[in-house]
Amino acid sequence: MFDIWLYSLISVFIVSFISLAGALVLVFSREFLRKILLFLVSFAAGAMLGSAFLHLLPEIIEDFDSDLRIFIFILFGILIFFILEKIIHWRHCHECYPEENPSHIHPQPFAYTSLIGDGLHNLIDGMVIAGSFLISLPLGITTTLAVILHEIPQEIGDFGILIKAGFSRLKALIFNLLSGLVAVIGAILALTISSQVESFSLFIIPLTIGGFIYIACADLIPEIHKEPGLKKSFWQLMFFVLGIGAMALLLLMEQ
Repeated sequence: MFDIWLYSLISVFIVSFISLAGALVLVFSREFLRKILLFLVSFAAGAMLGSAFLHLLPEIIEDFDSDLRIFIFILFGILIFFILEKIIHWRHCHECYPEENPSHIHPQPFAYTSLIGDGLHNLIDGMVIAGSFLISLPLGITTTLAVILHEIPQEIGDFGILIKAGFSRLKALIFNLLSGLVAVIGAILALTISSQVESFSLFIIPLTIGGFIYIACADLIPEIHKEPGLKKSFWQLMFFVLGIGAMALLLLMEQ
């Protein structure tokens, strides 16, 4: 059990410090970041779907013998992320860059709402990473990688929101980091609950699957479609397939 705690906490700390990716906005040009994000979002969408269908779903079905509750909890996971977006306004905002596009402005209250929503999302991230390590080390690593790929473009967008809302650059980085560290609380909570509640993974892993499916299909793929052009579409497809392929390769390495 000590190893599970160790791997889980190391992983969530890494994910938490991804929140500092917003600092990339201060280093690179907007156009350069757009090109990187275009490919990263495509890769992340493929990786999240690959992780959900190639790693998480087969593992939980094998452990619980196609229990109907698995699919109910997957739908519940999709519902949870839908509610997060509708009520707390958690969303991707790739148009927000410091000192650019002044027409795209968010009022300061929304910045705090965004931080609350992001914190809840990070809490769930911490729980699903720890839940994955409870099943197996390879599954935990795979889930962590999928979360990291998703977090980078999101954190860059969140940083832009805070800058536009009037935060200083240092304050924006600190608040993003504090929001990211909520993932550690999620991991500790999940590991504590798992020692008290039997079959905790029967709930948390399907929840992860539902979350990954929702994020990939409702957030990332629509973002990809915003960039038209045959050449861009080709590379989007390549990186999307590459994301799925990376998860398939990890599956082969586990065997």
